[in-house]
This record gives sequence, C-alpha cells and structure tokens, in this order.
Amino acid sequence: MGAAGLRQRAEEFLKFYGANLVCHFRAEEEVLFPLLRSSVPQSAALIDELLRQHDQIRRAIPRLEAGTGLAKLIFDLGDLLEAHIRKEERELFPLFEKHVEPAHAETTRAELKRIIEGRESI
Repeated sequence: MGAAGLRQRAEEFLKFYGANLVCHFRAEEEVLFPLLRSSVPQSAALIDELLRQHDQIRRAIPRLEAGTGLAKLIFDLGDLLEAHIRKEERELFPLFEKHVEPAHAETTRAELKRIIEGRESI
C-alpha cells in the first residue's frame, strides 16, 4: 500500500474513532468499569488493562492526524483494537453477565446505550 492508501486508512480510522470509539470508551469508563470494579473486585487488573488500551489508542490519534509512520501505526492500531474487542467479549462481558443482577444490568445497558448513541451528556 502506498502513501496515499495509508493516508486514506488513517482518515478512515480517525472517522471511526470520532464516530464510535470516543463515546464507546466514555461509556465504559464512566459506567461499566466503575460498576464492575465495585461489584467484582477481581476485575481490577482486567479493567486497568482495558484502560491502558484506551489510552494507547487515544495517544495514537495525533500521530494519525500528523500522518507520520502510518504503516506501522495503522497495523499496530488494528491489532490493538482487535485484541481489545476480544478481551471485552471473552473476559469483561462474561464478568458483567455473571456478577451484575439482571435488573441492574438492564439499567446499566440502557445508560451505556444512551452514552454511546450520544443522547446523554454526563
């Protein structure tokens, strides 16, 4: 892939980040992670790792915008995002399902959805 293709991929990621990940990360950090930390103390290390991944992705945004080192950066971001999603699917969400009471889980899901869809400002 040439320089133009890399710039296009960087733009695609930046759009995806702005349209999806900003609200998604906010919902997790303000609602889901605190709930799990208090309900499932053994989730602390997992949540800390997911927060570090959020931070890694955020710190990559200025580099994508600058357009420097795109080949490695785009590859690394793709790997990181995939690993992050798998960790949530395989570890975080099962903890939520197992330890959060159904009524509280539904309230939490609704709150997460409102934030992710941008219908609520906290």
